[in-house]
Amino acid sequence: MQNNIKQVADQIKSKIGNYQPKIGIILGSGLGGIAEAIDNPVIIPYEDIEGFPHSTVSGHAGRLVVGKLNGIDVLCMQGRVHYYEGHSPAALALVIRSYRALGIETMILTNAAGSLKIDMGPGSLMIISDHINLSGFNPLIGPNDETVGPRFPDMTYAYDRDLRKKLLTVAESESINLRSGVYLMTSGPNFETPAEIRMFKMIGADAVGMSTVSETLCAVHCGMKVVGVSVITNYGAGMVQEKQTHEETLAQADEAGKKLQRIITRFVKEI
Repeated sequence: MQNNIKQVADQIKSKIGNYQPKIGIILGSGLGGIAEAIDNPVIIPYEDIEGFPHSTVSGHAGRLVVGKLNGIDVLCMQGRVHYYEGHSPAALALVIRSYRALGIETMILTNAAGSLKIDMGPGSLMIISDHINLSGFNPLIGPNDETVGPRFPDMTYAYDRDLRKKLLTVAESESINLRSGVYLMTSGPNFETPAEIRMFKMIGADAVGMSTVSETLCAVHCGMKVVGVSVITNYGAGMVQEKQTHEETLAQADEAGKKLQRIITRFVKEI
């Protein structure tokens, strides 16, 4: 495990010159515009990193962008990889662990998600306070390497409280309404059924998507701080009459992503 992590981290390090990012950003569907705001970027397609999983989903560019955002060195993952694409849990874990080996200390995770609350419509932003994992998998399953993290990592404060407070303060200073709620992950790739949406609401979820939780588990396991934001792109199935499409997700994410870009650009300076 350690050899693979080091191999990927060394390849990235060899390509980014003098940049020394401590902050990693993962961009969800339709949110790639944040990477375009990075100054003097070094762009690395995933295909150029041996052993790195490839992104295959529309709205995910599939490349690392390393450079300065508001004067701060950052590593931005423009397009994540998902379990539903056929990647193994070990491959997903390798991505996060290689970032840790590279020196990343804080992960900012973003995603496009469906709302389970009628008063939190498309275009809203929700900071993740906690999560529910109904994906049916966990990237920490398998032999544990104690040099990476503990066998049984605590998830009581998976989403760092101090970072959440700072992010809320930044959003307020930008006059942007940032809701707070629980994110639920399913495996996908299908959208959920109305019956599933009703169940998710009953067990305390506020938004639903197909990513982020696995990255949080890996990041917390290897000692990184995590903060997450969901861009609400649609209502859950059955809450409104319209059918759900990936095209709608991308369109709504593009608009709300502009607000999120303002928040994150300022936030990286604060932390």
